[in-house]
Amino acid sequence: MKDTIIYLIRHAETVEENGIRNTDENFQIINEKEILSVYGEEQSKKLSENKELNNIDVIWTSSYTRAKATAKYIANNNNLCVNIDSSLNERKLGNLKELAEFMKNKNTRDPSQEQLLDRKFKTSDGESAEETNQRMTKFFDAILKEYAGKRIVVVSHGGSIKFFLLNWCEVNEDVNLVYKNKVLDITSPCLLKMTFRDNELINIVQI
Repeated sequence: MKDTIIYLIRHAETVEENGIRNTDENFQIINEKEILSVYGEEQSKKLSENKELNNIDVIWTSSYTRAKATAKYIANNNNLCVNIDSSLNERKLGNLKELAEFMKNKNTRDPSQEQLLDRKFKTSDGESAEETNQRMTKFFDAILKEYAGKRIVVVSHGGSIKFFLLNWCEVNEDVNLVYKNKVLDITSPCLLKMTFRDNELINIVQI
């Protein structure tokens, strides 16, 4: 059987916004509806023109607007519809006051980086790195069985991607993910080519 290829993509750049960021469920709704910036749209179009993303068999994306907007160009080029699964959503931040307290005196300014170190931490109504990893892993286990030997695009989010990759990556002293002695850059957008054989990962290449 042919290897299964998963192109794991973090969405493109989003619009910078000023405004109220509540600590309740309203913030979660705002977060889910964030749109791509003009540059993010350009990034997504350019990304879709990468030759690696030709002849794709299926596309999956989170339910967030920015992920679907990133996927639409790849879908158009491959004449495919976009499949949605909330298992690919960003890890839920929950209470922002608690998150701010957690981030006090931390070495990085990125909560997802700090959650790589404290994988059980979560705020009220939030998700830990471990919980996010579990739902992401369950999703990928399912598509590896359903689409064995296919070329699959999956568009998700920075935190969720990082926590999923903990299945194979180490975290270095700079709190970056390392696979086979190479640092993976999970900025927006990023494109990782993951090759699976008999449902086992054999390589990750950053493109």
